[in-house]
Order: sequence, then structure tokens, then C-alpha cells
Amino acid sequence: MAAPGEEEDVMARYRSPLVSRYASAEMAYNFSERKKFGTWRRLWLYLAQAEKSLGLSITDEQIQEMEANLDNIDFKMAAEEEKKLRHDVMAHVHTFAHCCPKAAAIIHLGATSCYVGDNTDLIVLRDGFNLLLPKLARVISRLADFAEKYADMPALGFTHYQPAQLTTVGKRCCLWIQDLCMDLQNLERARDDLRFRGVKGTTGTQASFLQLFEGDHSKVEELDRLVTAKAGFKRAYMVTGQTYSRKVDIGVLAVLASLGASIHKICTDIRLLANLKEIEEPFEKDQIGSSAMPYKRNPMRSERCCSLARHLMTLVMDPLQTAAVQWFERTLDDSANRRVCLAEAFLTADIILSTLQNISEGLVVYPKVIERRIRQELPFMATENIIMAMVKAGGNRQDCHEKIRVLSQQAAAVVKQEGGDNDFIARVRADPYFNPIHKQLESLLDPSSFTGRAPQQVAKFLKEEVRPALIPYQSKMGGKIELAL
Repeated sequence: MAAPGEEEDVMARYRSPLVSRYASAEMAYNFSERKKFGTWRRLWLYLAQAEKSLGLSITDEQIQEMEANLDNIDFKMAAEEEKKLRHDVMAHVHTFAHCCPKAAAIIHLGATSCYVGDNTDLIVLRDGFNLLLPKLARVISRLADFAEKYADMPALGFTHYQPAQLTTVGKRCCLWIQDLCMDLQNLERARDDLRFRGVKGTTGTQASFLQLFEGDHSKVEELDRLVTAKAGFKRAYMVTGQTYSRKVDIGVLAVLASLGASIHKICTDIRLLANLKEIEEPFEKDQIGSSAMPYKRNPMRSERCCSLARHLMTLVMDPLQTAAVQWFERTLDDSANRRVCLAEAFLTADIILSTLQNISEGLVVYPKVIERRIRQELPFMATENIIMAMVKAGGNRQDCHEKIRVLSQQAAAVVKQEGGDNDFIARVRADPYFNPIHKQLESLLDPSSFTGRAPQQVAKFLKEEVRPALIPYQSKMGGKIELAL
């Protein structure tokens, strides 16, 4: 916020790229000053309405005046007040009171700063989850469509990043989807587990409200319940210090960090596949891959996801350390840290989900490259099938094994030492020993016979686990996403 009387030159000030370059408008607004201070005023209204309903001397006129000025925030005046008072909540109490002179005496009645601060944080966290969940569901939906389309397409599998048995393009995608479905459940649970801090007072004892209601415990409990309901929460934490437990923040950032790990893994796989020229992320017609190498098609979207996901994964360390050092009922060394890490976690998660959606909507598959890589490796994988076919044709298992061992070593030398193609099958065809099965070789080398139940697994997984998990988000599944940068 610019100091009073100063013109703000945005290009002369650092701006977080999370907002200026990447994040969606709705997530940026969720952590904005306008959302925060507008929520503070609504919380003061809820408190006054509930206190009035329980018998405190608050008039309809005062309530109406507050309602009429919820978004009439003089940010310049608030900045001047905060500079003078060195207290953000009292600065906004005074600013609100300035435009609500009749209600000035009852604004913030009985409350402590954390009444607006912590409760607003909980509202913002809840709303942040509500923004992320449909985006995550859309990513899962797009990848599910991709997996279904390529459920039967054989592809070389890798373990230790070394050639392994075949899988399918769709089955590999289901590994990504399964991780994201776990994240969907985790985010839903974290959102639903959030409670409201409620009306608890300076050290969580509700002493100020008990005094307001002249020792009537039932009215204090009802005040807490009424305000909690007005804020859209079903439950409040039964006990708090001055703040809600900072372990809540650990739970929130842990599930976002876990989402970051999932997306990092997915986008790393896509980057590796791009190097193999099997699958690529979208690449715009006029996009430049390298300033020096015009032929390059760098996986920059996937790289962006990995880069930001690393940041997201590290942020969970902040609330872990904050919760560990909260002394007794609270200490203020949590405030500045939380102002940064909570917002950045949601903004970063928002960015990588939008980017991954864009990637998943435009993945390009190169079947011929995939087929060629299979042809290079499949002959060695088919040796057991060849041995079994020869035995069925009357051959001796040990003799056949030795023949294949020799031919496969010769073919491997061509590949590794000469840089040639795998000619193992050509050697088998040229050896009279294998005449009894020459006509079977094509069927023995059919890639689809090496993918096991991968296509059936894809179909069952998408039908029984993925599609049902997306039902609550069906109304928000439409629309492709274009990246601004």
C-alpha cells in the first residue's frame, strides 16, 4: 500500500510473480487486501447481529449502518491510521467507525484482534480450497479422457529409467491420475476439517463475552454458535488460545505440498517423454523453444510446474516451525510468516493446476516413435515366448535357450557397440533351427500380447474410481484454459 500522498509506480516496486505473472484473478482476489478487510467488516457485522439477538443494547439503525458500509473501505485512511497506531486491526476499527458513526461504539464489542484476523484466515483458506478443488477435478477429467483414448496403445515401460516390460500409454497416465485422485480426497478432507475460531476472546476463555452477558454461559455459547453459522461454518474449535491452533495450518499446507509432489512427478515424466519424443506438451505455432537453437521444442510448461511445485513443497516447513514455537496462548512471531506462506501456497497450487490443465488438454502423442522404441526392445523381451513355442514344436528347452543366448548377445553387440538396430529377430529368421516357428514370429511379437491387463485396468479404474470422484464437480468441467504467459 502506497504511503499517503505518494503515487505508486508499480514498475519501480517488486511484485510477486505469483500474482503479477501467473495466478488466476479469483485466487489473487481471495488473498487480496479488499477480500481481507471486507471480511473483517462482515465479521464485525455478524458479531453485532448475534449480540443484538441475544439482548445487548444494539439498535437496528446501527446494524443497518454497518451493512451499508461493508465495502466502503477508505484504504488511504486505514493506511494513515495504521502508520499512527502501529496496529492493523485498530486502524480498520477506526476506519469502519468513521463511516459508521452511529455504530462506532459497538464495533468489535468484546472481541480481540484474532476474532477478525484468525476467522478471516479460516474463511480464506476454506474459499481457497473451494477454488482449487474444481481445478484439480478438471485436470483429472482431462487426463482421464487421455487415458481412455490411449488405453490400448502399447508403450515401453521403464523401471530405474531402464527398459522394462510393456505397458500402455493410457495405463501410465492412470498412475498420474491415481495420485491426483488421492490429492482430491486430501484437499476435500482438509477443507471439510476446517472449523471456525469463533468468538473466544483474548486468551480463548470467552471472559469478555461472559462479562457482557452478565455471567450467562448459555448466551456466550449461543453467540459462538450464531457467529460460526453466519460465517458459513458448521463447527468451531471448542478450545483455542488467542489464536486457533497453528497445527491447522500444517494440515492445510501439507495437502498442498503433497499435491505439488504429484504434479512434479507427472511433469517430470512428461519432460522425460518429450526427450524420448514419444509425448510432448502443447507447443504454440509461434512459440520459440530456444533463442539460440531454433529447432528446439522445450517442455516449458512442465518445467514451470516442476519449478513452482518445488516451492510449494518447501512451504510446509513454515507452519511446522511456527506451530512448534507458539508459546502458551500465542506469540506474535507467527503473523508475518503466515501472511507469506499461506497465500503463497494457494497461489502456487492454483498456478500449477492451471498450467497442468493446459498441458493435459493438448498432449501430443507420437505413435510411430513409440512403436519404434518397442521394436528396439521387444525382441529381447520375447525370448521366453520363443523358447516356449519351440518346445511346443518339439524342440529341447536347453538347446533353444543356448541358441537364443548366443543370438541375443550378437544382436546386443550390434546395438551397443555399432549403434545399429536390434536385429535379433532377423537372426532368428536366418537360423534354420527356428524353422518350426518362423510363421509364428509375428504373433509372438505382437506388442498387445505383452501389455497384460493394462487396457482392462484403465477401463475399470476410470469407471469405478475416477469418474465417480468427479461427479460433485460436473457443472465445472467445461472450458479449456489458455495461459497468459
